[in-house]
Parts: sequence; C-alpha cells; structure tokens
Amino acid sequence: MKISGKTYIMVFIFAIISLSHKPATQDIDIHQLWIECRLDHEISFKVFSIAISGYHNMNNLNKKSIVSIIDFSKPSTEKRLFVVDLENRKLIYKCFVAHGKNSGENYAKSFSNQPESLKSSLGFFLTAETFSGDHGYSLRLDGLEKGINNNARVREIVIHGADYVSEGFIKKYGRLGRSWGCPALPVEISNEIIDKISGGSCLFVYADDSYYKENSVFLSRK
Repeated sequence: MKISGKTYIMVFIFAIISLSHKPATQDIDIHQLWIECRLDHEISFKVFSIAISGYHNMNNLNKKSIVSIIDFSKPSTEKRLFVVDLENRKLIYKCFVAHGKNSGENYAKSFSNQPESLKSSLGFFLTAETFSGDHGYSLRLDGLEKGINNNARVREIVIHGADYVSEGFIKKYGRLGRSWGCPALPVEISNEIIDKISGGSCLFVYADDSYYKENSVFLSRK
C-alpha cells in the first residue's frame, strides 16, 4: 500500500504530540511510590512530588532513605506529619504536629525565618543530632534554604514532644496547642519518631505560600 507524504506528516505530528504528553519517568516513579505508600487519601500528589524531588536534589546530604513531610495546608486537627520509608516503599508514621504560635490558629498561614518570631518555617531541612532539652528528648534541624529556614538552628527550631499535641487538646480547644515555631509531636510517639529520622534524613515542611514558591531554590530545580 502506498503511503502519501501527507500521511507521513500526520504520523510525525501525532508522534511529537504523544511524546510531549508523556509523563517524565521520575514523575511516574514518584506517582507509583505515592500509591504504594497508600498516601492518595492522606497527602496530595503535588506535595509528595515536591518532597521526593527535593530529597533527590539534596546533593547526597541524606544519610537515610527516609522522607518526613509536614503538610501545613491541613488544619492542626488533622494528622499532617507523614514519615515515608523510601527503601521499603511504605508509610511508617502519621501523626499530629503543631505549628508556631504566631503562624495562625487552627491553620498555619504565616511563616518566618526570623529569631523570636514564634512562627514556623517552611522548606527543606536536614535532621541532625538528638539532645535532652527543656522539652525532653529533642532533635535539632538544619534549614537548607537561605532566607527561608536557614536560621533554624539559631532559632532552636527542633522536633520535640508536647502534651498540647493530642486529641484531648483538640476536643477541649478545637485545635492543637502551638509551639514557639517548633514542629512539636505527640509525647507518646515523639521519641520513636525522633530516633527513626535523626542523623541526616530529609524533612520537608509545606504550605501554599507564595513567598516560598517564588524563592525556594528547591522548587526552582523541580
């Protein structure tokens, strides 16, 4: 059968269109991971994709195949910390997490990198060493984004347990209690999570924040 030049052109155009709509291999892998971890009803693929892409862009700073995601687009009355084991492709922890006192009431809406702001910071962090402080067993964080969270250590923004992070507090006050900027966890599980993620794992704190979107180096690499 003879094929006309016009047919060749149509086939070529169709091939180009098909290729342009084909998802990147990395996006397909991330989507599969999101499904396997059963996060489709827990956290949006958009947020998960940013977290995993950032993990891969951390220039081998990660010493653990673990990513922790805090989704501050959710209210404090919902569980919004998710710890994912990338090697075994599963969600290993899901729990409540508090935001800073001056970031908002039930929702965290305002963020800062400034000392004494009592606000949460967004972006990518690397977990560091553990220590015993005013709030008991705690985990130091190093912010990786200049102007966004790089003052985390100076501000003493750490992960620790707090009794105001509980279902009982929510029932009484309609929201979680708030920290001075630290991502505080439920007391009964904080030590276990800290041990699991300490010593060089990725923590990503997300919110639908225009300043972060415009200034994050990690998002510009996405």
